[in-house]
Amino acid sequence: MATYQISNLILLLVHGLVSVALLGAVTHQCVAVLWRTDRKAEAGFVRRYTSVAPTGFATAICVLYVSNLLLGALLYPEYRLESRYSLEEMRLLPVVGAFELKEHWGAVGLGLLPLYWSTWRGADNADWTRVMSTLTLGVIVWFAFLVGHVVNNFRGV
Repeated sequence: MATYQISNLILLLVHGLVSVALLGAVTHQCVAVLWRTDRKAEAGFVRRYTSVAPTGFATAICVLYVSNLLLGALLYPEYRLESRYSLEEMRLLPVVGAFELKEHWGAVGLGLLPLYWSTWRGADNADWTRVMSTLTLGVIVWFAFLVGHVVNNFRGV
């Protein structure tokens, strides 16, 4: 195995680990935003899961998102030159198209990050902009994670 292949494999593993951390953080924050625990009688796992302060996740999510995007950008030439070409030869065009959508939605998420981060700097937890930007970012992260996983399973970088 060539040196660049080993480095790409390591980058892919780190990219996957950062993706899982981002997925966990954004999912936790989305659930906390949707399930506002104002009910005192509720106890158990759901109460503990949603009682964390979701404000603390905003900066971590932004850092994880940007670092994940940078890791993906480092891996992109290998995908573009090797994997995508093979996928097109095998006529797996829906897989290629899904990855193209992933790229575009990832860019939309990057553009959404300043709004998302600034809404979490305020004090009002019920702000509609905060809820919608968090849920939109959550959908983008889940979509990117699933598509990336599927594309990697088809051809691997």
